[in-house]
Amino acid sequence: MNFVFSDREESFKPNIFSVLNEKKNQRLKEGKVVYNLSVGTPDFKPDEHVMEAVSKACLNPDNYKYALADMPELLEAVQNWYKRRFDVSLEKDEIMSVYGSQEGITHVCLALCNEGDIVLVPDPCYPIFSTAPFLVGAKLEYYKLLKENNYLPDLEGIDPEIAKKAKAMIVSFPANPVCKTAPDEFYVKLIEFAKKYNIMIIHDNAYSEILFDGRKGTSFLKFEGAKDVGIEFNSLSKSYNLTGARISFALGNKEIISKFKNIRTQIDYGIFLPVQYAAIAALNGPQDILERNRSEYEKRRNALCGGLRKIGWDIPDSEGTMFAWGPLPEGYTNSEEFCMELLEKTGVICTPGSSFGPLGEGHVRFALVLPVEKIEELIDVIDKSGIIKK
Repeated sequence: MNFVFSDREESFKPNIFSVLNEKKNQRLKEGKVVYNLSVGTPDFKPDEHVMEAVSKACLNPDNYKYALADMPELLEAVQNWYKRRFDVSLEKDEIMSVYGSQEGITHVCLALCNEGDIVLVPDPCYPIFSTAPFLVGAKLEYYKLLKENNYLPDLEGIDPEIAKKAKAMIVSFPANPVCKTAPDEFYVKLIEFAKKYNIMIIHDNAYSEILFDGRKGTSFLKFEGAKDVGIEFNSLSKSYNLTGARISFALGNKEIISKFKNIRTQIDYGIFLPVQYAAIAALNGPQDILERNRSEYEKRRNALCGGLRKIGWDIPDSEGTMFAWGPLPEGYTNSEEFCMELLEKTGVICTPGSSFGPLGEGHVRFALVLPVEKIEELIDVIDKSGIIKK
């Protein structure tokens, strides 16, 4: 057989995380040490009451049927959580569940974009922000996240002719990979910008609960006019350590939510009911886990960023997310080559900045997924390797 595959598929290189995983497995096979700081998968366990809710639900055979819709109890739990957490009131037709924000952002583009429509995307960005509109044939126009602007979008610097043609804009704070937060006044300006140019906003708020140094997470929907222009995604993956359970929520403009639901009914039959019960338990139950996670991630950030600076690698402190982001050490310019050399010499795996867009080149991203003692150990290994020139 002579199979001819789509140009779309052929345009993708192997996912960097798959490449790094292969390198990791090979190193482990050889009996060598590995410090894996590449993928942002929490190493903390979910709360017991959440796991018990899943276990109980899994023992009920009726819960193995198609869900078809979000349970009323789930929608109410989301409503109450958003009201408590952000003082945001949501109607039930302004909420829907998705299989994680990555799936949600991908499929919402099917509802928003025709082929050739322009979508404004950050550079650097989490890869799905550019992949999702690309998969539906939209045209990507990148807006820059620059250090000199504290990694905030320069809305006034976006070409007005491009803005006039843009259908949607993807925004995310706290931002992965650059680990920066946005002040309240940014969201006010973003809403004004969206209304001026009739642009739908997709705000990814996956890290609303992981901010450091006393910062408080917020919601795009908290600001006047936000529901008029867009939606927000919020995830239980990192907040409640439910990454593999795959449940997040799209919230906001009811017209967008309605169209999005219509698309998803063509390809899915609803979130597995035991996972819905897990989300209800997480959202309604004790919230201590949020502070425990945040506190531990902050300790890890301090150990990693502070420790690397002590040995001569200038990695600034993250403001939020479960990652750290910074420039390559002196003498290096190619992030992928550097990451492979770092892995070979030390067993430390981090992600090359080039994986997050053109402006990511010259940087690396670390996931804060090892305990403090392991982070201190790997910093000593890096120091002794000689890879940091002093």
